[in-house]
Amino acid sequence: MTAENNTIIEVRDLHKKFGELHVLRGVSESVRRGEVVSVIGQSGSGKSTFLRCLNLLEEPTSGTIIFDGKEITSPRANIDLHRREMGMVFQHFNLFPHMTILRNLTVAPMKLLKKSKAEAEERAMQLLQRVGLADKANVYPSTLSGGQKQRVAIVRALAMNPKVMLFDEPTSALDPEMVGEVLELIGDLAHEGMTMVIVTHEMSFARKISDRVLFMSDGIILESGSPEELFGNPKEERTRQFLKRFQQ
Repeated sequence: MTAENNTIIEVRDLHKKFGELHVLRGVSESVRRGEVVSVIGQSGSGKSTFLRCLNLLEEPTSGTIIFDGKEITSPRANIDLHRREMGMVFQHFNLFPHMTILRNLTVAPMKLLKKSKAEAEERAMQLLQRVGLADKANVYPSTLSGGQKQRVAIVRALAMNPKVMLFDEPTSALDPEMVGEVLELIGDLAHEGMTMVIVTHEMSFARKISDRVLFMSDGIILESGSPEELFGNPKEERTRQFLKRFQQ
């Protein structure tokens, strides 16, 4: 496979402004199929905005995003179609509180992928079994712990059979004792070859799981490299200062 064919996301000169606030200042980056890319940086550096632009939850002010060979920033692009292929997991679980867990997992595949109820439920139960929550299929989200809710949110995205998974600080709203179970599930997905872009403040996790790490500062990708390069020998002073706070 050529390098071009192996690229699933390509971002060119991405800018995003909120009024006078210039949040992304010309970001260019690519993600290969099967690659796990972690995005780190201080609050306000543009990490989450960059992630949300990838599936156009935030509309870029300018720039180009190509996903699986198609320019999704084109006015002619079918954004809903592309979003189905790019699963998104947020800090706050965004489960439908009035639906059972099983219904949360089946509503989108039935409505958007035109799966039958039996097909959707079979897939949902497989996913719940995988994350140890099959016994929670018929309960409501309010009865689950934070870690359980986030695992359900992840498998809800997986139920759409996405080509890419995007994670926006998936553990930041969790109690510390619940973080591990969510990180373990994301780690399992990485080992299985799922393409993932993860905005995270869990440095040890990013170092362990990532193929590449991006350090963002002031709306640009200031530094990019393998975990060994970026954590072990960062080139930029700002990267070194940021990482110092996580060292024992």
